[in-house]
Order: sequence, then structure tokens, then C-alpha cells
Amino acid sequence: MAEGRNVRVAIVDYGLGNLFSVKHACDHVGMSPRVTSSREEIFSADAVILPGVGAFGDAMAGLRRLDLIEPLKDVAGSEKMLVGICLGMQLLMTESHEFGDHEGLGIIEGDVVPLENVREPDGKALKVPQMGWNRVFRRPSSRGARAEDVEFGEWDESPLSEITDGRYVYFVHSLYVRPKDDAVCLSWSRYGNIEFCSSLRLGNVYGFQFHPERSGSAGLQIYRNIATMISAGMKSSEGATR
Repeated sequence: MAEGRNVRVAIVDYGLGNLFSVKHACDHVGMSPRVTSSREEIFSADAVILPGVGAFGDAMAGLRRLDLIEPLKDVAGSEKMLVGICLGMQLLMTESHEFGDHEGLGIIEGDVVPLENVREPDGKALKVPQMGWNRVFRRPSSRGARAEDVEFGEWDESPLSEITDGRYVYFVHSLYVRPKDDAVCLSWSRYGNIEFCSSLRLGNVYGFQFHPERSGSAGLQIYRNIATMISAGMKSSEGATR
């Protein structure tokens, strides 16, 4: 996919997020990013990125304080792309069980649970949070290798296009999402004995548990794909209004 140009992206600043790295990745692929907590700028952008590093409850409190919950839900209900990264992906869910129970944005049905009792096959305990490089796959390994289990179209028509099955990307997390419907999962990853949804899609809403902006060439390809998809959507909307 070619890089997108003149794509205005609002990177939501609610006090928790690796904002500079996300902005740098957007700049690198030719988008026009703006770090903002303004409702007006979020509404006027061509797409919205919701990053995040930190505690779920604090994040929701920050969004609530800035009156950004309804704008984000409105974006999700529109034709604009909404991308959640790491904690931002978790915020898309119905609720989280991190340090108690917390209501999420409710854009995607499901919950967020801690990585607990994570062990290697030999019983050795693994550290939490998972911090470092891990692989993303088209399907959970527990489903076997039957061709009918692999939804190639979903992957190939998403920001993961041109990312090979089993590619390494960079993770930093101590919780993971459990969508009510596994069909929203674009990729799966495994950490010890736990297999989890590492990216998802519901309509125009995407989420990545890993950090594309810290995932080297694979991550930049994801940002290029995002830019191209936004540009294509903008052209389609322009054509429809003529």
C-alpha cells in the first residue's frame, strides 16, 4: 500500500500515553498528526488514535474529566477510523478488572483481565508485564491448521496487510482483552500458557495490544497501511457527496 498524504489524525491526549512516538510514526508515513484533548479537533480529524500506557481506571477518569467519552463513541459510530493502541485498545472494551472493576468505552463487547499465573511448558513462571518482542498470528494455535479457520481477508484488508503470519512486534502489557465474540480478533499471540487477542477490528474501529510505533519496520508498515486506508475512505466519501 502507498503512504497516505494530507491525512489529519487526532492523537488523543488524556494524560496517559506514549504520544511522541505515535506522532513520530504518523509523521514518518506522511500523515498530519496533532496531539490534542480538544473535542472540536477530534471531530474535525480524518481519523483518531487513542494511545495509552498506565492504569485503566485512571485513563477512564482522564477521558471523563476532559469530556471525551462521547466524542470517542461518536467517532466509533461514524465512518472515520478509530485506532486504540495498548491501553487504548483495552479502553475500547466494556469493562476492565484491573485493581477493581471499571467501566470502559463499551465500543467492543468484552472485558480486560490480568496476565496471571503465566508459565512456560516446563512450569517456569514468566514475568509480568510481558515486555519485549512476541509474535502475532492469524489464528489461535489451539484451533489447529485447518484452512477454514483462517480468515485471510480480514487480515489482508486491515492495517496488518503485508505483515507476515508470525511476525515479531513489541509488547508492554500486564493485561489483555477478552472480546465476547472472537470474530473481532485480527491476530492472536501467546505468552507462556496464555493465548490472547493481540489486535482486533469492529467496523472502522481497530485495536492493537502491541505498540506498532515501537515495532520497527513491521510497525511502520502498519502505520502506512492505516494512512492508505484513511485516504481511501476520504476519497470514497468525497465521491459519494458529488
